[in-house]
Amino acid sequence: MNTNTAPRAVTVHILDKEYMVSCTDEEQHDLMRSADYLDKKMREVREKGKIIGSDRIAVIAALNISHELLTQDNNKAIIDNSVSQRIKNLQEKIEDTLFESQQLEF
Repeated sequence: MNTNTAPRAVTVHILDKEYMVSCTDEEQHDLMRSADYLDKKMREVREKGKIIGSDRIAVIAALNISHELLTQDNNKAIIDNSVSQRIKNLQEKIEDTLFESQQLEF
């Protein structure tokens, strides 16, 4: 399979405007998903009716997306720490059990 890795212009639609973005064929799917997600978030901000102007809407949407990412990273870190602690506890139990079984053999 020969895929084109040279960048080419792709049109994305965000908040009723067209933007030309350069990307490779391999990146196009992710670009389209990202543009759709940004469009959705900007529409949510606009529909609340408190923010006027596409540049302000874009900034608020970007802040909301950044907050989502940071919250996910924090939650991931909490989960990772919890899993690490559980693994450590299991390792200690296994080591204790092995030590006790070795003591019984002597």
